[in-house]
Amino acid sequence: MHTPLRILFIAAEASPFVKIGGLGDVAGSLPPALKTLSPELDIRLVIPLHGAIRRSDYTLQAESVFDVSYSNGSIRAETFSLELNGVITYLISGSPISEDAPVYSGDNSIDGWKYTFFSLAALELARSLNWSPHIIHANDWHTAAAVYALQVNRNDDDFFQNTATLFGVHNLPYLGDGADTALGAFGLPPASGSPLPWWAQHMPLPLALLAADFIVTVSPNYAQEIMTPDFGVGLDGFLRMRRKSVTGILNGIDTDIWNPAEDPHLPENYDLNGISRRRENKSALQNEFNLKQDLKIPLISMISRMDYQKGVDLLPEALRQISDLDWQVIILGTGQANLEDEVYQIEREFPDRARAVIRFDPALSSRLFGGSDITLIPSRYEPCGLTQMIAMRYGCVPVARATGGLVDTIHDQVTGDPGTGFLFQDATPGSLADSLQRAIRVYQLQERWQKLQVNGMNTDFSWQYSARQYLSLYENLIQELNDH
Repeated sequence: MHTPLRILFIAAEASPFVKIGGLGDVAGSLPPALKTLSPELDIRLVIPLHGAIRRSDYTLQAESVFDVSYSNGSIRAETFSLELNGVITYLISGSPISEDAPVYSGDNSIDGWKYTFFSLAALELARSLNWSPHIIHANDWHTAAAVYALQVNRNDDDFFQNTATLFGVHNLPYLGDGADTALGAFGLPPASGSPLPWWAQHMPLPLALLAADFIVTVSPNYAQEIMTPDFGVGLDGFLRMRRKSVTGILNGIDTDIWNPAEDPHLPENYDLNGISRRRENKSALQNEFNLKQDLKIPLISMISRMDYQKGVDLLPEALRQISDLDWQVIILGTGQANLEDEVYQIEREFPDRARAVIRFDPALSSRLFGGSDITLIPSRYEPCGLTQMIAMRYGCVPVARATGGLVDTIHDQVTGDPGTGFLFQDATPGSLADSLQRAIRVYQLQERWQKLQVNGMNTDFSWQYSARQYLSLYENLIQELNDH
């Protein structure tokens, strides 16, 4: 294409500015990866200027000031900019984006005001810069209003007449229910009479699914799963109708940050050629957590949010079922109080070989990836998952449920082919126990185990591969728009 593609990438969070979940990783990593792949690409990132962002860490330029109209008049928006990793980033402030408020309050009626204002301000920002994007790439319900607003106003808005919309779904069940009052106040009506189910016609995420030119999920398998009753949260029928406009592209990981050869948190750094040095890290963990110092005992870790989605509740009974085998386990994470209690219960039941660490601790995460033998990911659903990719890069073998992106990234160990890990089908303690048992048996065959580790470490999970697919998707989207 002669004109460089102009992409406006809108997200509620992006590392390194602010990161709460996987979206922060994607929004922080994908635009720079795209820019590296295609330097002429004009991709710009827009996020809210959250109170959690440490402004003193960045040199922000005042950019433009404009009004966003809503039912009682208008709200002033101020924008600031900087360039980071080759990508121009805009940060938007205004009264709905309160400096005191968390990134996500957990109350969609409150967040609805903030994010509807932000989404519409992102569009007005492009107008104020007289920079008309070829594609608006929005993500999750928080930026869904930008996609829906474009469709609602398309006939009366010359500026965005030729702008295509791509909507990224990172976690379908988060629909934005409760944000409808804010949508209405900013002039965005329910999609009455549309093909959406009646109950979804006023919710941000379904409205973006309706309005977007194309929909992308964070793994190919998840793109298929959301079209089934088990994973489609009642939107599966609608999504099957849109099947031709839905695809999945696997997230990547930042291989500079997640690198066992240079990770500053590891007692002993290592690479593929020095994989035997991992033993030092395992010994250090056994020592740190007062576990029996024995390299022959498989050390299992679980690094997870304590959430029903993550399958944490399957673990106590699964471990009881394999209590006759040799193993040690360290569980790290925080979340729902009842699940934290269940994890403490594991420690009480197995005081000589189980440890519960209920806190958020990135440095310990690194040490667990770099020193434990097995990592557990028993998720009920997992749109993409980064844990398994990081674990494999560190030579830590995943035992995971066969769902979402876990299926796309882990190749099950079968006879004759070491694969990269172990998958189990059902979200039950028995199914998890069987898979763990299988892994522990293979662990005794050290030569086969090392092949599993090497295969995992050899797998390329960098953003370059995914960025290439996104670039291709952008180009196809523009081509289709031009053909029409």
